[in-house]
Amino acid sequence: MEELILVRHADAERDAPSRKDIDRALSTLGVSQSEAAADWLIGHEEHPVKVLCSPATRARQTLAAFRARVPDLAVVEERGIYEATPGELISIIDRHRPISSLMIVGHNPGLETLMTLLADGRSTDGRGMPTASIARLRLPAGKALEPGCAELIDFWWP
Repeated sequence: MEELILVRHADAERDAPSRKDIDRALSTLGVSQSEAAADWLIGHEEHPVKVLCSPATRARQTLAAFRARVPDLAVVEERGIYEATPGELISIIDRHRPISSLMIVGHNPGLETLMTLLADGRSTDGRGMPTASIARLRLPAGKALEPGCAELIDFWWP
């Protein structure tokens, strides 16, 4: 079995000085959310073998809380995660399989829709992924990612 950990970035400021969405930083609330998320995940998982992170400032800052606790995390900045559809996220995941544990730090609606698609077999009316939430999914090893193939084993939010 493989494990996929989806982490939505923590709460972010509404605007960036550059006025670009990709540059929005974490808010004060987001900093505390990311620390709580990192504490929860470290308490439930040794640590992921590899982490793929969106290039967005808020995603990288969310990941920083995890790296402060596990400095040797293998991290790859994956440009395609920013504004990715579920299909694009599946393609990104497939490029890094097989792997025992993969974590993605990214954004909604892509992460939320991917979680619902993999766990429930549908792509609408998702459970939702609040800021800094974590979904742990068990995937069938060596099999294609398709609707309903995963088991949601944990879901946490601050």
